[in-house]
Amino acid sequence: MTRTVLESRTKTVVIGFDEPFCVIGERINPTGRKKLAAELEAGDFSTVEKDALEQVACGAMVLDVNAGVVYNSNPNPNETEPPLMTRCIEIVQGLVDVPLCIDSSVPAALEAGLAAANGRPLLNSVTGEEDRLDLVLPLVKKYNVPVVAISNDDTGISEDPDVRFAVARKIVERAADFGIPAHDIVVDPLVMPVGAMATAGRQVFTLVRRLRDELGVNTTCGASNISFGLPNRHGINAAFLPMAIGAGMTSAIMNPVRPVEMEAINAANFLMNHDANGGKWINFAKVLEATKEGTPFTEAAAAAMAAGGGRGGRRGGRRRA
Repeated sequence: MTRTVLESRTKTVVIGFDEPFCVIGERINPTGRKKLAAELEAGDFSTVEKDALEQVACGAMVLDVNAGVVYNSNPNPNETEPPLMTRCIEIVQGLVDVPLCIDSSVPAALEAGLAAANGRPLLNSVTGEEDRLDLVLPLVKKYNVPVVAISNDDTGISEDPDVRFAVARKIVERAADFGIPAHDIVVDPLVMPVGAMATAGRQVFTLVRRLRDELGVNTTCGASNISFGLPNRHGINAAFLPMAIGAGMTSAIMNPVRPVEMEAINAANFLMNHDANGGKWINFAKVLEATKEGTPFTEAAAAAMAAGGGRGGRRGGRRRA
């Protein structure tokens, strides 16, 4: 079975077909968050600290770290983003010990993140664009890390799922030329908004099955894309995630501080026999009971973690040389 191994300093998380669904926390990302972007430019990391602690308490097994701030004082991300990425990673690693997902469109920031990260992080991302393949795949090989492969190329994002599958296959094959195995490629088949494309859900479920059966790769997505522009987005996300898990999706970049989505994932893990004896479901049910009594979800989850019901990976990761 395909196993994509991620590590922090002391913990290991495995993304795999027979593993619990891997929740990658999305919150440490200034895109669309003006307050966070302003804080980061000013050297204020208080929201980063809060987001790191809350996401892990609520069930994130991996944390995505994105430092893509467009500075008012210097609009050149090649100069500003690498040191900011390094600082963000240092702060997050000082607070929580889960593997990281280093997220940037700037190759220098990706390498800065790789140099700063403990263990074996996930690199986010490479696409099928020729320039991006030539820049990112050598980093993946050099640091021996897994990478998110996004199914678009120089022609853009296709609405045809067969084209997106072909792009994913191209990336897997090109990675093999660098000696990068398929188990270190986590494909994002690109989830389209169902409000704009009625077949978006069915498309991604079919794509995930093909990626698993024909390429043998793990998969991920930006889970909230499915509900973009629609009311009651969390309800749609909560329906989408178990359906994607049933189709074979093994991870998602998502917001774990939303109880309805996390309830759906915990239930899906139990139903897929990825939660031995329902232990995690029972612990999560206790968190939900506390929220019914008025405790905020993040506080109830943090209390459960402190009491020993937390998650976050297996012990035994190592520092990468």
